[in-house]
Amino acid sequence: MRSDNLIDGVLPIDKASGMTSHDVVAIARRVLGTKKIGHCGTLDPLATGLLLLTLGRGTKIQDLLMSEDKEYVGTLKLGETTDSQDADGVVTETRDVPQLVPEQIEAAFAKYDGDFYQLPPMVSAIKKDGVALYKLARQGKTVEREPRFVHIYAHQILEIRPPQIDFRVVCSKGFYVRTYAHDIGNDLGCGAHLTALRRTKSGRFDVDHAFPADQLKTATREQILEKLLTLPQVSRLRGA
Repeated sequence: MRSDNLIDGVLPIDKASGMTSHDVVAIARRVLGTKKIGHCGTLDPLATGLLLLTLGRGTKIQDLLMSEDKEYVGTLKLGETTDSQDADGVVTETRDVPQLVPEQIEAAFAKYDGDFYQLPPMVSAIKKDGVALYKLARQGKTVEREPRFVHIYAHQILEIRPPQIDFRVVCSKGFYVRTYAHDIGNDLGCGAHLTALRRTKSGRFDVDHAFPADQLKTATREQILEKLLTLPQVSRLRGA
């Protein structure tokens, strides 16, 4: 069995819906018996998919891994706007969904290809004067947020099944997919919110090679560490 100071590397986890990223870190810390552990890029409780855990000396490259591009598949629902921009929030407005042709939907998605500024949602972990925005939102407060410069490298509309649309997007760090869904809904004239989200890739890491988060509590330490990528393996994977 590896001692704590020998657990260095990156552990790809497939997060389950309903868990916070902090939940995953806490379970892994307990099961692996290591204190030095972090994660790369928070996933909302609603979201599933790839969450990279950094262990030991792997925490030193956490910022580097977080800066890499991400790929998501998601579903938005037209006609309903929520305060959190996803299905975990409270519906704030309901509108009729117009008869939309595929070309209109494609144009709404294509509008955001490339560089643009995105306004982060109030329900987010971004801090204002040291206080997380979601805490202010719970108090019914809305504060001015700084738009973020983001980039969409590619998008794909997977299926249109009114009032829902399945899509794929490849984007830069700091991108909010629920805000993307919200803005597209506004552009289509009926509002929308995100109902499902799955991170499928982060940099060169793929969710297909990740350890299922819902098995963390029942798996042995050795079974989990079989999925651990050493720092030399991470370097080769990234082409560094």
